[in-house]
Amino acid sequence: MSGKNSKLEALLRPGVEALGYQLWGLEYHSQGRHSTVRIYIDAEQGIGVDDCAKVSHQLSGILDVEDPIAGEYSLEVSSPGMDRPLYSLEQFAEYIGSNVNVRLRVAFEGRRKFLGRLVAIEDEDVVLMVDEHEYLLPHDQIEKANVVPQF
Repeated sequence: MSGKNSKLEALLRPGVEALGYQLWGLEYHSQGRHSTVRIYIDAEQGIGVDDCAKVSHQLSGILDVEDPIAGEYSLEVSSPGMDRPLYSLEQFAEYIGSNVNVRLRVAFEGRRKFLGRLVAIEDEDVVLMVDEHEYLLPHDQIEKANVVPQF
């Protein structure tokens, strides 16, 4: 996680949790003079539009007071959805047995993209079974990962 993401998460997590939600993940994207802060929230009962609006209002106030982002930005609050992104090793562990899409920051064995079944977490590695081949992917090299919904 980048330094900016870590700082924003530390700033915003208490506000999300104070409302009774879990901060599932945070993404910060800076595009020149405009940035986007995307917050994923979760709860046992699920997330609806009203939940997102309530958290957005709370976090907007925090961001206005603390002013951690220079220039313009958009705040987006959303449920992680069925194709939820995975950020932490703990989140990966919750989805052992599920199919996941993984994109690495740099190529591993000649490729950056993997689609397979999540079979384990070993130390700091995510173990993925792709076409009968097991890959140990270093968690700190994962750029993006999502659960593949099963219908």
